[in-house]
Amino acid sequence: MPYITGQREQTQLFPACIEEYIGTEDPVRAYDAFVDALDFVQLGIEDDPYRVGAPQFDPRAMLKLLVYGYSYGIRSSRKLERATYHNVSFIWLMGGLKPDHKTIARFRRDQAAALKNVLKQCARVCLRLGLIEGNTLFVDGTKVRANASMKHTWTAERCQKSLEEIDRRVEAMLKECERLDQNEEAHGSSVRMHQALQDQKELKAQIGGVLAELQEQDKTALNTTDPQSARVRNGGQIETGYNCQAVVDERHGLIVHSDVFNQSNDVGLFSGQIDGAQDTLEKVCQRAVADTGYSSPEDLKKSLDQDIDVVVPIHRCSDFRDHFSYDADQDRYRCPEGHVLRYAGINRRNKSHMYSITDAAICQQCPRFGTCTRSRAGRRVERPFTEEIRERLEARYRLPDAPLLMRRRKMRAEHPFGHIKHNLGIRAFLMRGLSGVRAEMALAATAFNVTRMLKLIGMAALIQRLNSSLA
Repeated sequence: MPYITGQREQTQLFPACIEEYIGTEDPVRAYDAFVDALDFVQLGIEDDPYRVGAPQFDPRAMLKLLVYGYSYGIRSSRKLERATYHNVSFIWLMGGLKPDHKTIARFRRDQAAALKNVLKQCARVCLRLGLIEGNTLFVDGTKVRANASMKHTWTAERCQKSLEEIDRRVEAMLKECERLDQNEEAHGSSVRMHQALQDQKELKAQIGGVLAELQEQDKTALNTTDPQSARVRNGGQIETGYNCQAVVDERHGLIVHSDVFNQSNDVGLFSGQIDGAQDTLEKVCQRAVADTGYSSPEDLKKSLDQDIDVVVPIHRCSDFRDHFSYDADQDRYRCPEGHVLRYAGINRRNKSHMYSITDAAICQQCPRFGTCTRSRAGRRVERPFTEEIRERLEARYRLPDAPLLMRRRKMRAEHPFGHIKHNLGIRAFLMRGLSGVRAEMALAATAFNVTRMLKLIGMAALIQRLNSSLA
């Protein structure tokens, strides 16, 4: 059976217009319509065709290039430049414009603050299209590597060891220089030795500056490549990275709000993410759900004060105090043996109220002495200032709908991160600093939302509804 072979020399008549290369059902048309629907004034990007000065590439075309590129996992400025030459959909999207990689990188860097607002407008577009309800919000986080190596991460201990090692090397070099001078050996060796000595002194000054910065900022570690990054645990490994947060709507799992932080855990981030999502939605949500990593009563109270139904499992360490019963009316505790512990003051360091036994002899004669307490002064119990908030959240989590909400949260909130990391290949950021990585996270979240919009509505219907919103 003969093979079907191609003929490169065969004369063909290609369409002369770029528009004819892209079919009416090509997804690139939806990305084009989506960016055209954005308000560049609210984004903070200058969009004035009559501006004076040297001509620049159309900012709408540059934003289309970034959003479409991130949606297909093409993030490198050099790969984006290459796509404008060889990928027909990119050629159509850019209208034949071919910015070089430096121009693309400069636009992404200079417009980092504006790019972070792209997700906000994307969420509001989804709200107008009826794809986001904003009643129940799920919060989740993931770790993404920074564009920096762990070998450039310095701790105070490492700085001290390096300074001591440099001092030893400098001392050895000074002795060698003295020996060369006394013996009047070759001048070239002495010159090289003095240069090496100067290099060591410069290195010592740099490490000393890092140590001083660690002490001034009260940090445990500092990466010299990306000073704003942090040491995070990702997949069982410690690496330099960022903590990425996303707030997802329950209805279709679309991302409402995203942010990036340089802290290794999620404690204290819940209320800020909910507030950011509500600012986008321009309304207060009814319910907010997160996992136990966000169980900070002080932070969760901020959302409870807004009458939001907060569903977060509270993390507690097992304590013998759990066997003590609290009497709120009398403001006192009662131990398992029935003895009363009365209010004894405030422990400001632990942010708690203290309760103690009135007679130490009661504890010393108790059969539980040695297990409950070993103090000769008797048993003492501390009740955190936020204990009522903890009990309120624990009571809410015991309601029948809580397990269902947690399963729903896992299905909705973890899906975007799986798509961003696995399908788009964003396991490490390209930009450095919080401003840059927040812009990249917003672009990745926007790419996820547009992909979901295409699947939920369909390409033709989405374009029609986006165009109608411009009218």
